[in-house]
Amino acid sequence: MKQFMDKDFLLFNDTAKKLFHESAANMPIFDWHCHLSPKEIYENKQPADITELWLAGDHYKWRAMRSFGIDEKYITGDASSYEKFKAWAKAMPYCIGNPLYHWTHLELQRYFGIYEPLSEKTADKIWEEANAKIAAGGFTPRQLIEASNVKYVCTTDDAADTLEYHKLIREDKSFKCKVLPAFRPDKALSIDLATYLPWLASLENVSGEKIDSYKKLTEVLKTRIAFFAEMGCRASDHGFLYVPYKRATDTELETIFAKAINKEELSEYEVDQYKTELFRFFAKEYARLGWGCEIHIGPMRNNNTKMFNAIGPDTGFDSIGDRNIAEDLSKMLDSLAVEDSLPKTILFCLNPKDNYVLGSMLGNFQNSEAASKIQFGSGWWFNDNIDGMREQMKALSNLGVLGKFVGMVTDSRSFLSYPRHEYFRRILCGLVGDMVENGLYPYTHELEQIIKDISYNNAVNYFGVE
Repeated sequence: MKQFMDKDFLLFNDTAKKLFHESAANMPIFDWHCHLSPKEIYENKQPADITELWLAGDHYKWRAMRSFGIDEKYITGDASSYEKFKAWAKAMPYCIGNPLYHWTHLELQRYFGIYEPLSEKTADKIWEEANAKIAAGGFTPRQLIEASNVKYVCTTDDAADTLEYHKLIREDKSFKCKVLPAFRPDKALSIDLATYLPWLASLENVSGEKIDSYKKLTEVLKTRIAFFAEMGCRASDHGFLYVPYKRATDTELETIFAKAINKEELSEYEVDQYKTELFRFFAKEYARLGWGCEIHIGPMRNNNTKMFNAIGPDTGFDSIGDRNIAEDLSKMLDSLAVEDSLPKTILFCLNPKDNYVLGSMLGNFQNSEAASKIQFGSGWWFNDNIDGMREQMKALSNLGVLGKFVGMVTDSRSFLSYPRHEYFRRILCGLVGDMVENGLYPYTHELEQIIKDISYNNAVNYFGVE
């Protein structure tokens, strides 16, 4: 029997162990997609306790606690920090096979030096030991980022964001990690949601412009993109249940926009027309600037209306959508490629049934502008587990060029999430190690460099941050 989560965790043969320990383990981290708060990074406050670090805002853990049967009081309610921690500890042993079990113990090991499994029985001891370490210092956001060997962070920022905290962080030369904004204009695209008009008002406020037409909207958004570029932005991000493709004329777009600001109902077709053309506008700007365009496809959001009304979005009530995505996605990419306006693009699918859809789509639009210009994003959200990441990389290796893969992201709001990169690297080395041990690939010095590149260098080169 193997020891629980020892130094060779997930490394089941000698090649995997050698690749991880000698090539992957010590590479820096480029976290090119996350949801960390630049305000929290700038303010750099000492956390009160491990509950604040671990459970505040972590809807992955909240979902597991609900599935275990814990009352909402101990999840997002008014229970004390100790009570919430104890509730999480009680659920922990039952999360057999869940990546949360592995992430929790990687974080306890790497940041706190605690190797004892978390449970209701060990909760009090771990609570006291972890909080004593926090009180002794070293757990502010910047300290955790630097201790994790993170060189670059791309936050996720709305098109109407002032980026004031990015400015302040950039002015502080004592902090070595570069915190860059990433342009996330989902609210600009969400013309069908109740949030659209309030967001439009915020865009008017930050730009000082009255936005009374679709043409004016794109003019203002172009100035926002330029501002993000000045602030060091190298990436954009879009979330779609499905990528739409319904073309529209300028006249039709003006009509759709006018209906929206007059609070008239839009048809699904009109919404897709608006999203199609506005996304194409964004993509052309990204291509011009050399940005990477991340497209996250597949989440069904806020499925539980009662809980959405009670505690809002991003609280653990999202799941995997099930759409046929290939045809319209291909048309969208092709419409940009024929105009020489297709940016570097990273395609993520939330539904694992689409691994081979996206894995094969990549090859349609590659060219020499960048190595693997069209990327297949790492196993994401419900797929950032052992099976999900292996299956994503297996699809990529079968259909594309695994050696130019840009690797893992945390996709997290927690400053303790960086061991997810270690988790990914162990899975990567395990997968490649299996190939070598089975005679499917030779062990060479070049392979060692490829593992280093997937861990860090490929992303640096792809986004052009150095």
